[in-house]
Amino acid sequence: MDYGHKDKLEDLYRNYAKPLYYFLLKMSGSPHLAEDLTQETFVRATVSLPYYQQEEARAWLFKVARNAYLDEWRRRQKRKWMPFADYIFSKKDMISPYGSPEKEAIEEETKADVKDLLEYLPEQYRTILYLREYESFSYLEIQEALDMTENQVKVTLHRARKRLSQLAEKKGWKNDHGGME
Repeated sequence: MDYGHKDKLEDLYRNYAKPLYYFLLKMSGSPHLAEDLTQETFVRATVSLPYYQQEEARAWLFKVARNAYLDEWRRRQKRKWMPFADYIFSKKDMISPYGSPEKEAIEEETKADVKDLLEYLPEQYRTILYLREYESFSYLEIQEALDMTENQVKVTLHRARKRLSQLAEKKGWKNDHGGME
């Protein structure tokens, strides 16, 4: 690898290793597996690195990370062990020192409820919701990361939100109590 590609890889790692790790942690539920998959993502990325510009790299790296996760999931599926997320939200989420205890308790309960609901969604729905809601991906970035058309992104995102809302209704959540929006 020449120095230009090495510098580019270092920049990508510095900018995206943490968000990729958290994405893979949310998908896998395992800090150890998320670390391994983050490294695997960058190993795979070195092969195609010359073809991507810095501004295109974010969606591309998330696509590589998702594919690494899916490959691992399939390998484990064959061994009859399914690494679905034990949790979607970290138990150590940062809490503002200025917030009210009641609000914090409601937020924690809501996060736990959403985490439970997300586990019932298909992987594609979990992924698209995560990329849009937590990583603030644009539709174009989601298109690139998930190999979808713009229409497919919009439809899948709509269906994922609708399905999550339906699950929330079944659980008895109401929009006016800080639950699903």
